[in-house]
Amino acid sequence: MAALTDIGTMRDILTRHGFSFSKALGQNFLVNPSVCPRMAEACHPDIDGPFAVLEIGPGLGVLTKELSRVAQKVITVELDDRLLPVLDETLADCDNVTVIHGDAMKLDLASLLKEHAGDLPVVVCANLPYYITSPILMNLLESRLPIHCITVLVQKEAAQRLCAAPGTRECGSVTLAVNYFAEAEILFPVSRGSFLPAPKVDSSVIRLRLRQEPPCTVRDEALLFRLIHAAFGQRRKTLANSLCGAGYQKPQVTEAIAAAGLSPTARAEELTMAQFAALAESFL
Repeated sequence: MAALTDIGTMRDILTRHGFSFSKALGQNFLVNPSVCPRMAEACHPDIDGPFAVLEIGPGLGVLTKELSRVAQKVITVELDDRLLPVLDETLADCDNVTVIHGDAMKLDLASLLKEHAGDLPVVVCANLPYYITSPILMNLLESRLPIHCITVLVQKEAAQRLCAAPGTRECGSVTLAVNYFAEAEILFPVSRGSFLPAPKVDSSVIRLRLRQEPPCTVRDEALLFRLIHAAFGQRRKTLANSLCGAGYQKPQVTEAIAAAGLSPTARAEELTMAQFAALAESFL
């Protein structure tokens, strides 16, 4: 079989299977032959021996095939049942790949990894649909799955936001949430012309190396993330006004901000993770 990134080959396979792209599922398949090998090589830093990969949304299987060359085991989850016969064909020579039909947001991924990866170190590598990038990443992080790192291709703007430094203008609530669990970095850009069909925006590959311990200690993680979400809900306002707008009482907010050593005119984007942690502690 010719390379799956060959547009003619790709169209032939999809036509034979009667497949049409779904905008609702954010389907954009990679046709740039250099992207997937680079992702496969970058997805397992600091792992010298055999490892397993969890992939979400294999599409035609272009990245999956590259992952099968570097990993001992690949578990790939596909939501669209129309792609299952396509993957049966394109991955026929990949004996170390298991295709799971299901929604990664609803599956018991911990049990899935235990069943198919066993004791192997696990990494995540995927070309994520733009519309569900943040929910999938937060689900992976908050579930505290036994994974070492996450290497994903996402929209360029999302990459910049996810990898921004806390306390900068580019920082948002998802930035801090990701920073709590992992160290994020942008690896390389991917142009919109690298996909079929081509999206209207460029992309980037990012890598999240999961932390052994969070960068700060809090007694109530749920409260920390509620405060972060509320603070960025109206980011043009001061921290105090944003929190009051989210339903927190003004006297409590004023007292907590002062107890955390923060300026009464501070805005959410100016706070570091440690300062948000101090704010959360002052609410208890």
